[in-house]
Order: sequence, then structure tokens, then C-alpha cells
Amino acid sequence: MKVAALGDNCVDIYPRLGRYYCTGNVVDFAVHMQRLGIPTSVISTTGDDVFGRQLVRELKMEDIDTSHLKVAPGLTAVSYMDLIDRERTYGDYVEGVMENVEFDAEDIRFVCDHDLVHTAIWGNATEHLPQIHESGTKISFDYADELTDPLVEQTIPYVDYAFFSFVEHTAETEEYLKDKVRRGAKTAVATFGDKGSLAWDGEQFHSFGVFPTTVENTVGAGDSFIAGFMNGVLRGWSVEKCLEQGAAVSAQVVSIFDPWERRPMQVAD
Repeated sequence: MKVAALGDNCVDIYPRLGRYYCTGNVVDFAVHMQRLGIPTSVISTTGDDVFGRQLVRELKMEDIDTSHLKVAPGLTAVSYMDLIDRERTYGDYVEGVMENVEFDAEDIRFVCDHDLVHTAIWGNATEHLPQIHESGTKISFDYADELTDPLVEQTIPYVDYAFFSFVEHTAETEEYLKDKVRRGAKTAVATFGDKGSLAWDGEQFHSFGVFPTTVENTVGAGDSFIAGFMNGVLRGWSVEKCLEQGAAVSAQVVSIFDPWERRPMQVAD
């Protein structure tokens, strides 16, 4: 088995705290999928600045395939962040080289040669979903909390596993998930932060809670949950077990400051 993570990358900078780390939806997903034992590739474009060079080094240290991670002249995308009561707060976003990111024919041919492609609503890859879907490669997609974005309806027919973020579990949530499966998804999953998760597989609902942990930072919780869930899917696990693994990985992530605990590495130049 092998997995492709197609989309965004960035660096989160906390000016008040004097800290930063390399991240992005597909980057965080890829690191956790790789650590769970399934070879993973990152297909994206980063800058040729200090942050982009650090991202490439970190991913290589994780043994992630970076053969289709392009380095373009310019700045790596930056999200300016703060942490208030251990809850992430977003400030300004500088898109950098991600503003003009494009995936060429070779990139798409490459991802279609994988068992699973993961991307997200901000990954600039939605136009390629029909081709990837046609190839037979499974697609997981993170819609986050963009529940009414027109891209949801445009892309859902091509998505096998759709992930959404909700505030709470309501009857409207259940109907929303059912609707997305009716429109094409194989399984639709809702996460509720510290209130657990819910999945609809077209026949029945499945749910799981959370693992107790001390929260340090919630960045990366959703990305890591999806990696844990989809890792279970590829291994043929039940929906309940996939939800459980997603919760377990996410609990580990929110207990540290970074979206993943860095291994020893060279200081960025």
C-alpha cells in the first residue's frame, strides 16, 4: 500500500511566543500516515526560503517521498498564530508560492499510482478529483468546517471518504452526513473536537469518543485524526476501529505544541 498527500504546506509562526513549525493539512496527514506504517508521498510546492528548506529536510527525515514536492522561488506560505488558553487563534495568512500552485500531468499520473490520495478544500487540487476518481484510486477529503462552501457539492461525487468539522452532534449533523453519502461519498465523517466523532457508511451510524489527555495545542488534531482513520481503512478495519485510531492519534497530537513531535534535526539555516 502507498498513500499520496496532495495539496498545501505552510509554516505556522507564533510571534508572541517566538515559536514556529512546518505544517499544512497534507503535511501533517502525511507524517502521521507514514508513522503508522504506510509509505506516503507529499505532492505540493514550497518556497526556496529557510522555511521551505526546513520542510524538505523534515519530511526526508520522516522517510516521506518528496520526489514531487517542488521548490519554487519565493516565500513559503505563512500563517501567523497565537495560542490562547491552549486554543489556536489564526491571524494573518501570507500565501507565498502557494498562491500560484499548480499540479501538472505528471503529478496527477503519480498520485493515481497510489492506493489513496488525501487532499483538502484549501489544497488547490479540486479540479483534478474527477481524473483521480476515474483512475480507481480512493480519495479522502478534508472539508474542515466549510460546510456550505460550493466546493462541497462540486467535489463530493468524486470523494470516497469525506471529513467535516462540526461544533456538536445534532439531528442536522446526521442528515448532513447522510446527504453527502447519497451524493457520492462512501463514508462521511463528522468530528466534534473534544466531543468525539460520528460516521455514516450508508447503512448505519458509528461513533467514538475521545481519549483523555492534557491539551497543549489543538493544531493538527483534525489532520491526524484523518490519518489515523484512513490508515485503518487501508488495513481493512471496521469503521468503529478506524474512529478509535483516529481519536488515539489526535489525542497524542493535541498533547504537544507542534502538529507532530519533531525528531532531532539540523537547525534551519
